[in-house]
This record gives sequence, structure tokens and C-alpha cells, in this order.
Amino acid sequence: MQKSRRAAEIKASGIGKSFGSFQALKDVAIDIGRGEFLTLLGPSGSGKTTFLMILAGFEKPTTGRLVSDGVDITNQPAEKRAAGMVFQGYALFPHMTVRQNVAFPLKVRKCPAEEMKRRVDEMIDRVGLTAHAHKHPAQLSGGQQQRVALARALVFEPGVLLLDEPFSALDKSLRTQMQDEMKRLHKETGTTFVFVTHDQSEALALSSRVAIFNHGELLQVGAPQEVYDRPANRFVAEFLGEINLLKLKDVRHDGGKAVGTCEDRTIQLDGTAYRQRGDALLAIRPEYMSIASEAPGTGNAIAATATMSTYLGSATKLDLATRDGSKLSVSVPNEIAAAALGSGNSVWLTWPSEKGFLLAG
Repeated sequence: MQKSRRAAEIKASGIGKSFGSFQALKDVAIDIGRGEFLTLLGPSGSGKTTFLMILAGFEKPTTGRLVSDGVDITNQPAEKRAAGMVFQGYALFPHMTVRQNVAFPLKVRKCPAEEMKRRVDEMIDRVGLTAHAHKHPAQLSGGQQQRVALARALVFEPGVLLLDEPFSALDKSLRTQMQDEMKRLHKETGTTFVFVTHDQSEALALSSRVAIFNHGELLQVGAPQEVYDRPANRFVAEFLGEINLLKLKDVRHDGGKAVGTCEDRTIQLDGTAYRQRGDALLAIRPEYMSIASEAPGTGNAIAATATMSTYLGSATKLDLATRDGSKLSVSVPNEIAAAALGSGNSVWLTWPSEKGFLLAG
């Protein structure tokens, strides 16, 4: 099977959706690139699934416009859209075999028998289920059923594949395996993928871009590293993983750096992207912080005392408190954690200036 020649490019502008007095989406605007893997990420009730249902045609927006490859599809019904859909519950036909399930979209489209057989065989082989083609869904594991659902959604070469938390019912090991499978299928088919999840690590691992929703608003769209290392606001920073926050006072700009004071220490960070002055929050991901027994001569550092440890196997997570009561955490090698806890003295947390970023205070 060749890469999709029909991968869709979708533009959403001003999309709003109300259910009575409840506003599920508020003025969502996003361009979905042809052949990209876009993940819609957010907590429960954030609006990400509602937006996916609007893309699919199962919901109509209250306001706004949806254009696919230059054609206005805002009011186009689902059956008229070139979209494949994979649901959380798979929605396989229990009375049909794997082969019959995968063939169903082609049968509905009256695909010629010879071409149908070729495309079904290729897709079943692509998802690794050739030996199970004769089985019914009840005879398959959860992961195998998920593969059938993917094959059925991709076999008619849709312009876009929409996926609504498809891995939520799988255990951790199988979920990781299916994530690898999903990346491979996206690369091989070239189809535009739009994927909904509330799992931050899943979104960062799979996507070419991540769109983060909360309370019906689209807060930030960007490449995984961009939204993780440079979140647009505090919600995004905290939602995407652990974050250490320190109060930074008297922020000013000096020679391409943002400079401020934290507990009587001068702190620097790359400042070209920041406009804050006065007080702000300094944010640093725990993995970018290191522990030192003495204050370094130069560079960013703050004194803290270890209050608790959590053994993680290959490392130990330390919870620490600064003199002014700020709570921090950092994962360090086990022997370093033991020394920090056993000394009873303050340690110093250090980090590179380029790894901190400012949030509104």
C-alpha cells in the first residue's frame, strides 16, 4: 500500500460549541497540516473530544467554520467526510471475522472484489494479524482488537484518521507497544492523524504537534519539545509534567538575559522571549536541576533542605524546601540522595540559565 495521496489539510476558525448554557468550546482556531500527527491534549471536560467530534461531523459547531482542502465542511454530515474513526471502545462488529470487519468500509463504498481483497490483505498484514484474519473479535486480545479497529479505519485510505483515546483500556505494557505501532502506521501511510488523549507522556511521544485544551479553550499549539520546555502559561507548565516554581523578584533585562533575585541570589535566564518586569515565577523542570554540596562560584543556584525521598529504582526523587518555604523536587542517583538526606545540612540546587523560563507571577 502506497502512502496516502489524500491526506487532508484542515483549517478550523472561530469554532465554538454550546450545549444549552454550557460552552464546551470557545473560539478555537487551528490549522492541521497535511500528513501531520496532531494530538489534542487536556484534562476531562477540556473540550478536546468535542472538537474531535466536530472534525468527524458527529457534532455541528455553534459558531465558526471548518475547511478541508479548500472545501467548507462545517455542515457536512459525517458520512460525506473522508475521515476514518477509531473509538475508545473499538466498535467492532462481533459477528464478523477480522477480515470482514476490515473489508466493511470498502464494501460500503462498493469497491471491486479483486481490489478489496488486495487492500484488505495488505492492511491486515500491515497490522500483523494475518494469522488471525479468520477469528471473531471475542477471540482476540485487547491489543489485537485495537489493531483491527486501526486497519478498518485506514483500509479505505481516509484523508484524516481521528482517534478518540484508543489506548485507554489497555495495560501499560500493551499501551506502549500500541504507541510504537501507531507511530509506524502514521509514517507508513502518510495520513493526517488527529489523536485525543489526557496522557501527557503519550502526547509528547507520538505527536508532531500538541494542542492543549482547558475549559473549552485552546491554550497552546506546538511541537512536543516546544510546549514542554516553553509552555505558554502556568496551566500548560503544570499539566505537562512536574515543574519547580520559584518566586523571582525585580526581574529586569540585561544583555539578552532576564535577571532577577530569588532568596538573595541573583538568577539569570535567556531573556529574549520574555517581557516580564518586576515579579514573576521562575519555572524549571526537575530533570534539569542538579545537586551540589557547596554553593557554586557562578551560575544559578539556590539552597534547600531535603525533606523526603521516594525510591524509584534507578533513581531517587527528593522533595526539598528552600529557606522561604518553596517546595521543589528533583530526581538524582541513589547515592547522591542518600548523602543529601544523611547530612542534615542544606544542599544547593543548580541549573543552566537556558533551562529556566518565566511565567506570570
